[in-house]
Amino acid sequence: MKKFNVIKKGILSLFVLGFVFTSCSNNEEATEAEDVTQDTTEVKRSAEIDQIDNILGDIVIDAYEEQESTADRSGVTDDIVYAKDIPECVTITVVAQQNYREVTLDFGTEGCMVNGHLIQGQIVFDYTRNPEAQQIMINYNLVDFYFDAKNVMASRSILKELSNENGNPQFTHSLSVTVIWPNGLQASREGTRIREWVEGFNSGVFSDNVFEITGNWTATFVNGNTHTYEVLVPLRREVVCAYFVSGSFDVQRTNFGGIFDFGDGDCDNQATFTFNNGTEIPVVLN
Repeated sequence: MKKFNVIKKGILSLFVLGFVFTSCSNNEEATEAEDVTQDTTEVKRSAEIDQIDNILGDIVIDAYEEQESTADRSGVTDDIVYAKDIPECVTITVVAQQNYREVTLDFGTEGCMVNGHLIQGQIVFDYTRNPEAQQIMINYNLVDFYFDAKNVMASRSILKELSNENGNPQFTHSLSVTVIWPNGLQASREGTRIREWVEGFNSGVFSDNVFEITGNWTATFVNGNTHTYEVLVPLRREVVCAYFVSGSFDVQRTNFGGIFDFGDGDCDNQATFTFNNGTEIPVVLN
């Protein structure tokens, strides 16, 4: 009877150990799945910041180019001007003092729809006008600014070069920005983005413009996670599309990384993320 009890206890111990190991294994798999979901969610949130950067860049460059075109034609600047490709619900006010220009784009507290996005608040930018200069620095600030209910805080600069080595206009953007989502998620970005104007810059119509974007930046999330990004294939930005239509960038963080790819030219919200181990998952952009 004693020997039987020993055997029974041994079997019970093996069962308990097996259950513990199985539970640990399941917990580890669940934790890994949660980590992957969190990491890809952060990459997706970073892509949303890309979208904000794109629209901000479009608006500032469009308003700047229209302001310069108006000044070249008339030699003077009215207090209020209009940019052909910025909706009429945006009030554009210009303060001109000799060669200094300050331009305010007011989207109102109720907001204005721009390229399918609700924008509220103001963009205020200034620059020193010099038609002969090869480079112009444009500085801009966001005032009580919201993009699709995301609070966006930034004080940034854009360096415009009249002609780069390819003979195209080029804009180098500083990427210092903080975005707060309605659910409290927060991310900040630092880095540099180079936007080469490859098509449409002599047409006089902003909506046919195409940019190719390169650069590198770092995104830091409120939980302390930091991702580094480097463009591998230039990101193609067609102004008529809300998303990049092609291009890819490398994403790396401790124990995590991969390639984020926007596809081969279609204007849609579909992208893919390929982990360092080769696993590929689809990503739907907001």
